[in-house]
Amino acid sequence: LDIINKKKPKAFILENVENLKTYSDGNVLKKILKGLKKHYYVPAPEILDAQDFGLSQRRKRIFIVGFLKKNSDFIYPEPTYKKTKVADFLDKYPKKKYIISDLLWNSHQKRKIRNKKAGKGFGYKLTFPNDKFTRTISSRYFKDGGECLIYRGENKNPRLLSPREIFRLQGFPENFKIPVSNNQAYRQVGNAVPINVVEKICLNVVKYIILNRKLEKKAA
Repeated sequence: LDIINKKKPKAFILENVENLKTYSDGNVLKKILKGLKKHYYVPAPEILDAQDFGLSQRRKRIFIVGFLKKNSDFIYPEPTYKKTKVADFLDKYPKKKYIISDLLWNSHQKRKIRNKKAGKGFGYKLTFPNDKFTRTISSRYFKDGGECLIYRGENKNPRLLSPREIFRLQGFPENFKIPVSNNQAYRQVGNAVPINVVEKICLNVVKYIILNRKLEKKAA
């Protein structure tokens, strides 16, 4: 908010986890919006899911946009609902190093049983190539990959997603360079925004700014 008030950009886009909407009974979001609306037109935030924009990852995020000037109502992009499956984003020839060890696989299974008994969730998630989407990939994926382990067949240990596969699930192009270690790559992509969603929002933001300019010229 300090940066926005000082730099006064014509528009901004903010993104956060969907729970921001209900956190502390919604009071945190109300406080954020109150501060933003002092100098900006801020339409009601929208929660958009990556899986509705052609990516096989369930990733719901809240988006907030704002504009210095308002001459019409801003409309968030409509989902494309392009049909995809996890297999569309997987390596054709995955490396063996991503297959998890017997020790880690046994640990995952035991933890899942303990958690289920304690009512604390169900632990790891096996994802099949023909599934429509994966769980949300987090920046902690490098630790054990519990949110998404790829099924390899009966009596076979599942495998982790490779960094390239996760970047694909976030909508990054194939030529995007990954010059860091795997652990750093997992952290970076887990904190990234889904490109397919943000691209659509950005296009609508640009169109809105152009429309405002046209309306101002007509009014003049």
